[in-house]
Order: sequence, then structure tokens, then C-alpha cells
Amino acid sequence: MNINRRYFLPAIQRPYVWNSEQIVRLFDSLMKGFPISSFLFWDVATENKQNWQTYRFAENFRQGEIHNEHANLDGLDATLVLDGQQRLTSLLIGLRGSLTEKVKHKRNTSVDAWRTKKLYLDLLVEPDDVFDEDDEEHDEELYAFEFRETPPPHLPGQLWIRVGEILEHRDYASFETFKAKKLGLLRLDAPKAEREIAARNLDRLHCMVWQDESVSFYTEKLQDYDRVLRIFVRANDAGTKLSKSDLMMSMISSRWSQFSAREEIVNLVHEINSEGTRRNAITRDYVIKAALLLSGLNHQYQVRNLTLANIDSMQSAWPKVKKSLRATFALLNTYGLDETNLTSLNATLPIAQYLHLTGHDLLTQDTPFNVVNAERIRRWIIAALINTVFGGASDSTITVARNVIEKSKPGSDFPFLQLHAELSKHLRRSSAFEDSTIDDVLKLTYGKKLTFLALTLLYDEHRWGNIPHHVDHVFPHAVLSRNALMGLNVSQSKIDELRDLENRFANLELLSAPENLEKNAQQFSTWIRTRDVGFISRHRIPEGEHLQTVLMLPKFIEEREKLIRKRLRRLQLDPASGNAD
Repeated sequence: MNINRRYFLPAIQRPYVWNSEQIVRLFDSLMKGFPISSFLFWDVATENKQNWQTYRFAENFRQGEIHNEHANLDGLDATLVLDGQQRLTSLLIGLRGSLTEKVKHKRNTSVDAWRTKKLYLDLLVEPDDVFDEDDEEHDEELYAFEFRETPPPHLPGQLWIRVGEILEHRDYASFETFKAKKLGLLRLDAPKAEREIAARNLDRLHCMVWQDESVSFYTEKLQDYDRVLRIFVRANDAGTKLSKSDLMMSMISSRWSQFSAREEIVNLVHEINSEGTRRNAITRDYVIKAALLLSGLNHQYQVRNLTLANIDSMQSAWPKVKKSLRATFALLNTYGLDETNLTSLNATLPIAQYLHLTGHDLLTQDTPFNVVNAERIRRWIIAALINTVFGGASDSTITVARNVIEKSKPGSDFPFLQLHAELSKHLRRSSAFEDSTIDDVLKLTYGKKLTFLALTLLYDEHRWGNIPHHVDHVFPHAVLSRNALMGLNVSQSKIDELRDLENRFANLELLSAPENLEKNAQQFSTWIRTRDVGFISRHRIPEGEHLQTVLMLPKFIEEREKLIRKRLRRLQLDPASGNAD
């Protein structure tokens, strides 16, 4: 086999994804002489071998791997596979390699979660040549290919061979000796029919590997990469559709020479999503779009924007882009923003652009500059999310924000007031806490994605992502349940009114995990007496013992909403003015 000796993969190929069942079906088709579709190759001229990133086929494949090894083409004639990666990798695994699969219901990190297997064939199983497709109860018979950890024992009625052994016996004489040795493993009294089946299967396997010419292919020889890319897209369009994300990644990967674009982008996505203080949900698409924007290019996520010059600019900017995106999500996570409540990834782009242009890392030190600008960003993005500023025509929104942010220089403040003004002027979508925004906040209820974030705005604390806090009901469910209210001889209409208020925003607060556990289902009037003197003002709780009983909940909600409105209106002002109340 010339795979990984002459045939290699271009960077534009996607990762290998087939499973053991698909590999077995492929080998079964070849044993039966079925066509397995054509292959598409590209002969790369010697002078161009170093111009494109190339990879080796996965020979010993571990389920879930996303990276192939880089290929060294020095001294080799190189042919790149444009269509056929999954099939050729499967052939390589079955004939020369192995497949490592995870055991069901085992954790990935468990020492006994993974099993490395090779492909075997039971020579005593021969499918019936006649298949009645009208017989719905009769599944198609297959050759007995199986992936096994260890060589199967030679039990009566079975004769197993590791499929890769056939590679050692290309010439006829060697194969006949090998066949005689295998057939000699049958018991002496084995039926003649068994010997004939085993011999036929061995002959068929040898013919399939060394003689059959059932595979058709086309080889492109022109050295025009744009043409090759179009061929690749057209070829892959017939099978699994090549998404815009795949194509964009392919175009970048094929051009970058200082970095492996595929590894850099995939690794960054994994790092931001899984290795920070909170889980995030960014995508390759987001990273590519952010790279366009932060490289000073047209940020629209369109293939036409990936000219060779633009891809080169993205490569030059990449180290700083990567640093800026890490800093962006590290900052957002401190606010409590993560995959559960970041309802628009596009809303993060102005923040990433600001950090990129200024070089600021607002988390390294609690300087007055860092504290004030982190608070500006926090207020701006939460208001933008609540107002769905980046919904609909988000590219237009990004353009308006970009024109504001790009004026930033090292030492510049985050221009959140200017963003409010320009977004409202050009898009009629405000990112400020106007009365309509505050109305939307007060309509938020328990369990909504943005409720936690909106509640954080009621407090002077900033770093909500570092210490676990719970959304708690001021008047708990236990005292607002139908049974509890009926026990107080409350009328049915009053019960309905009170229960409708249970999950209202103004009946919610943020408590630390220990504090929430301590409170449990206590009556509010009982719980409040155990708190420090600043608890009421810190949580925007209206004063007055007369409001602390469950029957006064409607009035409590009314008074607390006034306090919340007052607080949120002041968040329109620049935090540098010391406007906290």
C-alpha cells in the first residue's frame, strides 16, 4: 500500500469520522466486488510540495481524534487525495493499522475506557450470493469481518485470520504456502465444504487486495491551486455537504505556512470552551469571523473575503488575535457570562476589537483604569444582550460598533457611551438602560437565560463568575405553594395573584451558595432578621416590616421594582462618575 508513502492528505480535508461498522461494510463491499465510488487525486509537482500543508493518513486511529500527523514529503513523489479520505483511511486501518474505540458508558479519562482492535475475518463464513430484496425480514448477509482486541480462538466452525496478514503474500507461491498453513489449522475431520469455503474466502481476499481493479480514479495534474480547490468543493458536494465553515477553514489552512490553521483554530475553540473558569460555546465560524475583524479586514463571513492577501494578513495578526480572544472570554467569564447566557457571540466582537487595538488586559491588576473599563464593558454587553442589539442584521450592527471602536488607541477607555449613541442613531437599537430596556428586565422571570446577568446589575460587586451564586426567590416557593396559601385561608383569586408573582424578577435575588443553603425555605420575615444591616440596601429590598409577609407580596413587588428602576437608570451613566447608589 502506498498510503503515507505516496498518497497524503491536503490541509483542506476534514478529519476522519468513520466507525468500525462503516469500515466493515467497506471491506464487505470489496470482497463482493461491489464498486466503492471513484477517487480523486492531485499530483503535486516537486517544486510545489512545500507550498501546501500536508498530513499523513491516520493508520492507528483513536476514536474522536481531530488531528492527523504532519507529512514530510522530502524525497517522495506526492499525490494528495481530494476525494476518498474516509475510504482510504478505512482500508489502511483494516489492512495495516488499528482502531481504538471507547467502551460504552465509560468515562474518556478512565484507564479501561479504550480498546485497541485490529480487523479479523472468519474464513468459514461465506454470504449467500442470492439476496432477495423483497424479503423484509432477511438482512443482507455479510462476510464475517470483526474488529477484535486479541486474535480470536480457533473454535469449531470458525477459522479467523488477521486481515493484514495478506499483505505479506503478494506473489502466488508465497500465498499458496500461506493458504495451506491456514487451512491446516482446521480439524482433521472438518467437512470438505468448510475447507472449500475457507479456500474461496482466502482466494477472494488475496484477489481483492492484490489483483482487483475495481477502484476508479481521476488524477489532476495542473498546479493551479484555485482550480484544485474548486474541484475539491465540487467533489465533496456530492457526499457530505461541504459547509461554509469547512470551506473557509480549508482555504485558510491551505495558505497559512507559519501555523497549522486547522490545529490553531480548533485548539483555541477547545481552550476557550473547556479550559477556562466557565464553559463557553464559541465555534470555528466565530473565530474566523473574529480573525477577519481583528485583522482589519471585511468582517462579513463570506468566502469572497478570503483572498490570498487577506488570508496572509490573518496569519500575520493571528498571535495577537488569539491573545485578544482569550482575554475577551476570560473577562466575560468573570461577569458570569458563559454558554448558558451569552445569547449572541457577535456581541463579544466589539469587546475583542477594543482589547485587540488597545492591548489592554483588564484582569491583570485592579487599577482604577482597569476596574472602570471592565465595568463599562460589563454594563454595555449585558444591556446589548437584553436589547437584542445583535439580533437580525448583525453585520450592520458590527459595522457601526467597529467604526466606534477602531478609534481606540492604547490608553483609551472603552467607549460605551459612544456605542450607545451610534447604535441608537444608525440602527434604532439602543445598548443603554433606557426605560424600555428596564421594562424588559422587569419582565424577565426565574429560569430565563438572561435573568442571572440582569440580577448582577443590582449589586456593586463585579466578578460574578468567580464565586458560585444562586438565583433565589425572596419569598420562597414553600410559602407561595397553593397548599401553604390555602392553610392561611387565602381566597382563590388571591392565591392566583400571589402565585403569578412568585417567579417575577422583583422577587429574585442573588445569594452565595452557602447563604442560599442556609436560607432554604424560611419565611422572608424570619430570614431578614438574621441578616446584617446592609443586606436590605445591597439587595434593593424595600424597607418596612409591613412588606415582609407573603400577603403583602404585590406591594413588595411594586416597591422593589421602583428601586430596581432607579438602580438601572443610573447604569446609563459612566461608572467613572461614581454613580453607584
